[in-house]
Order: sequence, then structure tokens, then C-alpha cells
Amino acid sequence: MIDGLVSGRLYGEAQIRAGQNGTRFVTCKVRATTNDGDTIFINVIAFDDDLQSALLALSDADSVALSGALTPKVWTDKNGLVKPAIDMVAHRLLTAFDGRKEGGG
Repeated sequence: MIDGLVSGRLYGEAQIRAGQNGTRFVTCKVRATTNDGDTIFINVIAFDDDLQSALLALSDADSVALSGALTPKVWTDKNGLVKPAIDMVAHRLLTAFDGRKEGGG
């Protein structure tokens, strides 16, 4: 496991899901850009209630920074090209909205 910080933009909307045992969790995708200018997708899952609520309040393309446990992966696109991806179990979230609240605005 790798602990990391990822920043990017929400890709689509966050979704509420339920596990086989009834445990609620939220999933979403974040699109990030590497130093080389390539795009990488981070598949995010959140179990913490406050974090779930924060993710569900965001809209497509909102900027986010997430910290949590990272697992590198690869996937194959429809053209057969192998692409990198990252799975993240998120623990914390920071958005531009958070900065506005603390700044007194």
C-alpha cells in the first residue's frame, strides 16, 4: 500500500453504493494530469460518512485533492492499448469550497 495525495478534477458524479453486507460507500473517478501531460484516472472509494457527503456534494469537473491508500493498476482501452490507473481508498478531501469557508467568505 502507498499513502498518497492526488489532485485533479472529478470525472462525472460520485455514486452511492452498498456492499453485500449492506455497508454504504461512495465511489467516483478523478482525472489527474501527470508531469508529462498525460491523463490518468483515479478510481476512488470512500467509507467515512463525512467524506462520502463531501464527495456527493461535488459536481462534474470540480477540483479536488484527496489523500489515502493508493494501488497502481492498468486497464485496456477499446483499441487494445494498456493504460495506467490508480485505485484509492480515500481518507481526506480538500476542495476549493473548503478554502472559502475558512477565509471568512
